[in-house]
Amino acid sequence: MSNIDPNSTATLNKILEKIGVKSNEDLGVGKKKETLGQSDFLKLMTTQLQNQDPFSPMENGDFIAQMAQFSTVTGIAEMGESLKSLSNQLGEFRIATATNLLGHSVLVPGNKVRPNSNGEVHGVLDLPRASSATNIVFSNTAGEAVHSIDLGSQASGLVGFSWTDIPQELIGQENPLKVEAFMNGANGRSGVTPSVFAEVLAASTGDSKTGVVLEVKDYGNINAADVRKFRSNNI
Repeated sequence: MSNIDPNSTATLNKILEKIGVKSNEDLGVGKKKETLGQSDFLKLMTTQLQNQDPFSPMENGDFIAQMAQFSTVTGIAEMGESLKSLSNQLGEFRIATATNLLGHSVLVPGNKVRPNSNGEVHGVLDLPRASSATNIVFSNTAGEAVHSIDLGSQASGLVGFSWTDIPQELIGQENPLKVEAFMNGANGRSGVTPSVFAEVLAASTGDSKTGVVLEVKDYGNINAADVRKFRSNNI
């Protein structure tokens, strides 16, 4: 078995410098290292080639396998850095999303509703089956009906509704109106939970699991991912 040339390290460093790989001297050999880099791998492989048995040299397949393994590890490390960068970009995107939602309304399931800046109420029903008679009833805090909408017969699925001529005395009141929906199906008359547009008061970026969290008036905190529809209050 041959001996290692004392000048081999200097020669190897020159080779590494030419191909753009930093040597241990450049990286600081005095520092404790927990992982092997490109320079370490090439040094180990060069030493292995110098000390191999000349009568039984390394097979080409073994050499290629080592190179492929190192390339795989390097690729995984680079992918990790790319995912870290992507995570930071998603964090910035969450901030932009949270900011853009302020002052708008989101569609949430519930029976509390307030007129928007235009003095209107908008909502949606999700009918589980066809209805021969569909009605919307609005009530005040005392439980008195103040308005009703007859939507007639409707097929199953989403049905929109709106109240655009709301009396002025109901627009500025402190408490929200109560909205109820009813349908006549195969099993008779039954209630349906409506979805209404409610104002976004605040928004937080959350984290990678929860995403953007919205503080919605009368409904508290809601994950932005659970919101089915957004609406500008200027519409």
